[in-house]
Amino acid sequence: MKHLVVSAVAVLALTGVASAAEIALIAPGGIRAALEDLVPKFEQQTGHKVKMTIGSGGGTKQQVIKGEPFDVPVVQLPLEPVLASGHVVTASETPLAHVSVGIAVRTGQPRPDVSTADKVKQLLLNAKSISYPNPAGGAAAGFSFNDTMAKLGITDQMKPKIKLAQGGRGAMELLAKGDVDIGLTFVSEIITEPGVEAVGALPRDISEPTVLIGFLSAHAKDPEAAKALLAFLSGPTAAAVYKARGMEPGR
Repeated sequence: MKHLVVSAVAVLALTGVASAAEIALIAPGGIRAALEDLVPKFEQQTGHKVKMTIGSGGGTKQQVIKGEPFDVPVVQLPLEPVLASGHVVTASETPLAHVSVGIAVRTGQPRPDVSTADKVKQLLLNAKSISYPNPAGGAAAGFSFNDTMAKLGITDQMKPKIKLAQGGRGAMELLAKGDVDIGLTFVSEIITEPGVEAVGALPRDISEPTVLIGFLSAHAKDPEAAKALLAFLSGPTAAAVYKARGMEPGR
């Protein structure tokens, strides 16, 4: 029996299971849907386990800047405060994906034309109510849409119509329940929610896509395992998932 136990341990070591690591990943909500698809694939291929923490864009960045213990952080631009913190390996900077803010309507409702800034402006002004993620909670989509309204010159007109939500999913839930006419958040968050349909991304002249960048933490517990995850999240399998989720691969 002792011989059998020793042999089993040897087999585990040879197959790499004995060297499996737990990798702590932190990322903003804009990439959540893609990660929920990709992480199980990575775990199956490598035997590593990924502990995933999803937060707001601003909140995630602050956690990284403060040096909280993550092995692979995913952050949005600008990168200067992240790099200056010393908590990421600068040379490991890896573009993962770009994600745009999009407009959603309830399933079955007419799909408005959002191809130009003027058409988006009229759609918003004609809407009785809208919802998007609350920027006060650090939501990148919320900050982005505030900028869009400012560019369109309709911030004051829209204030009475706005119902801020807790994250993109919260905005889509309000839309699905009929509490608002239009929902806005990252396209990647729209297409995963029941009861709503993505109309399309906001035009780039009024809404720049958010760029998501992956890094290797300067304090990674297992740097090789963390590098493997970062490589997977920027590889061809990930690119296909990003596209399916309405995102643009970073490479």
